[in-house]
Amino acid sequence: MDLQNLKRVRDDLRFRGVKGTTGTQASFLQLFEGDNQKVEQLDKMVTEKAGFKRAFIITGQTYTRKVDIEVLSVLASLGASVHKICTDIRLLANLKEIEEPFEKQQIGSSAMPYKRNPMRSERCCSLARHLMTLIMDPLQTASVQWFERTLDDSANRRICLAEAFLTADTILNTLQNISEGLVVYPKVIERRIRQELPFMATENIIMAMVKAGGNRQDCHEKIRVLSQQAAAIVKQEGGDNDLIERILTDAYFSPIHSQLDHLLDPSSFTGRASQQISFNNQESLMTSGSTD
Repeated sequence: MDLQNLKRVRDDLRFRGVKGTTGTQASFLQLFEGDNQKVEQLDKMVTEKAGFKRAFIITGQTYTRKVDIEVLSVLASLGASVHKICTDIRLLANLKEIEEPFEKQQIGSSAMPYKRNPMRSERCCSLARHLMTLIMDPLQTASVQWFERTLDDSANRRICLAEAFLTADTILNTLQNISEGLVVYPKVIERRIRQELPFMATENIIMAMVKAGGNRQDCHEKIRVLSQQAAAIVKQEGGDNDLIERILTDAYFSPIHSQLDHLLDPSSFTGRASQQISFNNQESLMTSGSTD
């Protein structure tokens, strides 16, 4: 989505063109002795020479600063995406399910030698927040541009436009470094799934009981009580989730005891996730024009 937005804004960019000091092209019309066609031809030639497909038809002393809003909007949106990605990485790193690339001699903390903080993701989040705030500059500049530009217009944008692109470049380079060296720990993920799977499977267990002739409300109440008991063991005693053992020892659930292994198959909870990812990747490659 961000890539498409960036391409759209890039392709929609127009050149101010040959418009003169106030946008009326009066000086060029005088130069060509009132020949409008020659003025338009010059405007088109200069626009193409500058690498643009189109020029604004109407401008003032400058192009409308709404353009700056469009450009920084997509960069701010990119910042939000990067912040979301890196926040998720930081949360998963805290759970020890994944880890950023970590150099052999890298020091996570001068006081705590065991630390391996996701410093790159932290840096991306910090800079992404700055990038997101920069959109306020062009919004306010465009809203108070008055009839013509002044230094009130130009001084601000010399800072915010440059900072926005430099910041976006930095966080994308850092995110690429993270992505290329990201370490995943499947065994930790597997352990966490085992801990949470019994709770996740309760809906499937209820449906299986209903298919076997059970009353949904009665089954729901039974599951609720057993789940609370199992949760208490986990939270208060630091024990393992024993919900399935409780279900196996409860005669009420005997009609589906033989189905529990199937109901607890982790792959049954992922749905079409893998197919969706594959399709999304193929579509993204086709859209971007890449065949690699």
